[in-house]
Amino acid sequence: MGDAQRRFGGLAADSHGADGGRPPLVLVHGLTYDRTQWGPTLRELAALDPGRRVLVLDLPGHGESPGGESYQTADVADVVHAAVTEAGLDRPVLVGHSLGGALATIYAARHPTRGVVNVDQPLLLGPFGELLRRNEPLLRSPEYLQLWESLLAGMGIDQLPPAAQEMVRTATTPRQELLLGYWGEILVTADEVFTAQRVRELERIRSLGVPYHYVAGSEPPPPYRQWLESVLPNVIIDVLPGGSHFPHLSHPAELARIIADVGTDPSGER
Repeated sequence: MGDAQRRFGGLAADSHGADGGRPPLVLVHGLTYDRTQWGPTLRELAALDPGRRVLVLDLPGHGESPGGESYQTADVADVVHAAVTEAGLDRPVLVGHSLGGALATIYAARHPTRGVVNVDQPLLLGPFGELLRRNEPLLRSPEYLQLWESLLAGMGIDQLPPAAQEMVRTATTPRQELLLGYWGEILVTADEVFTAQRVRELERIRSLGVPYHYVAGSEPPPPYRQWLESVLPNVIIDVLPGGSHFPHLSHPAELARIIADVGTDPSGER
């Protein structure tokens, strides 16, 4: 299959390359963004691994995809699986940035997967959950963008190349219904319940022997690293320094090399 823009499972998508001996890749963007954020990584992948089958999706309610009936993460992961199935992909490697990293993790616990690359998405709520709950009235008000802008200010956007900064600041649709929809679980779920669910998913991934890579834009806090390695001892943690929440934009070549190798080593480590 050559390059094409299509819809699979109702989601807008770009399909690149052809089926071959290497696992297909599925790229999933973060909240309020769309599939165009993967442009720099796709260019590096095309040079590094020409012809590799890659499916790049717009999540429900994002880009050119219609809104979803549910924005619960498990439901969205199942929608992604429907797209993967319709596209004819067999046990792909799931690559997700931010919210997409959480979805890739949930997907791998629910559906056949060759590997996961989680790009800068911690799986514990930590202070973020408390921040959202404390600001729920603001999030539901006409001034909800104040909260979104305050979050963006802490994502290290100024450390990105100028073109990437422009993309992050302009190629985004922080609509209130998206934020409330995708963050709805966080607003109503106690931290311990949320953590228990993530542990179950990681234990499932571990039991299946699915390779899992966590790619961070800065060194993970020691308590988080210890927790992740305790639940998933074979996790590979790669730090692409610079402190940005967008390592796929600041280090696309390095990320492409990581992605290209996942799920291809018989040892299961890479």
